[in-house]
Parts: sequence; structure tokens; C-alpha cells
Amino acid sequence: MSQDKIADALNQMMNALRAEKDSIVVNAHSKLLLSILALAKLKGYVKNYKLAGKSVSIEFAKLNGCNAIKPRYFVKVEEIDKYTKRYLPAKEIGMLIVSTSQGIMAHQTAQEKNIGGSLLAYFY
Repeated sequence: MSQDKIADALNQMMNALRAEKDSIVVNAHSKLLLSILALAKLKGYVKNYKLAGKSVSIEFAKLNGCNAIKPRYFVKVEEIDKYTKRYLPAKEIGMLIVSTSQGIMAHQTAQEKNIGGSLLAYFY
């Protein structure tokens, strides 16, 4: 395991998807990972997640792919479309997760609020 808990958790989710499993247990978590999972749950990619001690159990719903974005690019609001074309399969499918000065949000919300930030991950 590396130092990046977000990349490890999303990588475990993709490995479980490839193995046709519908849930995993991640042994390390952070506040940032929990807020990313909350946003994924809000958008319907994660069915449920539960914090139990130092581990998080995650059940996914309609997830096809997810990954952390490395390096974490700092983008202006005008540049977000360039990265949606790079990471997402189609224009209206999926979401980029952006860390902004107003919190963590999906790229659509960041564009509506006209703020940029750091790209963390993507789900589709």
C-alpha cells in the first residue's frame, strides 16, 4: 500500500469490479476519502459505505470505472472540459471530483459556481 489512501481505495474498487464483486473493505481511510465516497453515493455510483473502526466497507451500485487522478492537476474553470474529455468516456457520463476552496464537489457543480480547483478522481 502506498501513501495515497484515495488511490488505493479506488484501485481496490476497480479490482473488485473486475473480479465481479459488489463490495470491498478498505483498511485505511481519511476524511478526504470519506467525502469522495459521500459524493459518489450522492451521484449513485456507490450504494453504501460504512465506517467501522479503522476500515471502511464500500458497496457499489452502477459503477463502471473509477480512479484517482495523478498528478493532481490544478485547473481553472475554463479548463475543466479539457479534462472531462480526457478522463470520462462521454460528455454527459460520469463525474470528475474537484477539490475547491468551497469544498469537494463534482465538476458540474464547480462549473456552475464558476470556480476551479484540484482534480482528485473520476467516476463513471
